Amino acid sequence: MKKKKPSSERTYRVLFLCTGNSARSIIAESFLNHNSDGKFVGYSAGSHPRGEVHSHALDLLLGKGHDIENLRSKSWDEFEVEDVPSMDFVFTVCDNAANEPCPVWPGRPVTAHWGLADPAGVEGTEAEQLKAFERAYELLKERITAFLALPFDSLDSVELRERLEKIGRRGSGTDGE
Repeated sequence: MKKKKPSSERTYRVLFLCTGNSARSIIAESFLNHNSDGKFVGYSAGSHPRGEVHSHALDLLLGKGHDIENLRSKSWDEFEVEDVPSMDFVFTVCDNAANEPCPVWPGRPVTAHWGLADPAGVEGTEAEQLKAFERAYELLKERITAFLALPFDSLDSVELRERLEKIGRRGSGTDGE
């Protein structure tokens, strides 16, 4: 019989959702995988994936030392099938995905909304577009860093949910720190 890992040694799976899965959710997936020391595994998907990762997202991540080789735009349908490991956490990072009817995720993960502006939707100069991607990266970095610092072993499900929602308000001008 397989021995269950103590929660402090456990690997958590996190799915970041967005509509197009070309920028915000990809950045979040990459940042989490790059900075979690293997305690967390990040994934991303979209309700209506664009089919390709935005070139500014890839350039930004590469410039910050992230591995971009396996990043791809994909449908959230890939995470509904039986042979995919169940998620522990699911975060929506865009308002559109948060307002869409989401699938029922296997394993009943903890969910929260971490919405932020879509850098891929910014029109303007190249410099303005790049600045939008940098802002998105920095906000996701702040939120994911706060998430990684949570004392998971000492929080009950209600406290955990409240903390995750508060993290999602960071940088939004609302009740986040």
